[in-house]
Amino acid sequence: QVQLVESGGESVQAGGSLRLSCAASGSTSLANLMGWFRQASGKDTEFVAAISKKGAETYYVDFVKGRSTISRDNAKNTIFLLMNSLKPEDTATYYCAAAQMISQQRIAVPAEYDYWGQGTQVTVSS
Repeated sequence: QVQLVESGGESVQAGGSLRLSCAASGSTSLANLMGWFRQASGKDTEFVAAISKKGAETYYVDFVKGRSTISRDNAKNTIFLLMNSLKPEDTATYYCAAAQMISQQRIAVPAEYDYWGQGTQVTVSS
């Protein structure tokens, strides 16, 4: 089993930046691929970004490309999501997720991930 704990969410003004963190513990060898999803109130869970085990491959959804960076520190079993130029529509609960292996075509599918954190709230005000 893998335990994931997110942190870093807070209320910010539009245009600001945040760095979310997700620390993995337990059987971290099962967390080869790690990613971020988000869920706004009343909406479905949507993919934000993902990163491979060694960080060589990163994946982003279009609405964050160019203003977000996903990274990982394997020594600390932690991934990060740096988000810049935040917009009110970025307001959501952000979840960290992990899986041992997912085909590239299925990276954005929540059901493909085996482990999930409890989420961290990001609120962006205009």
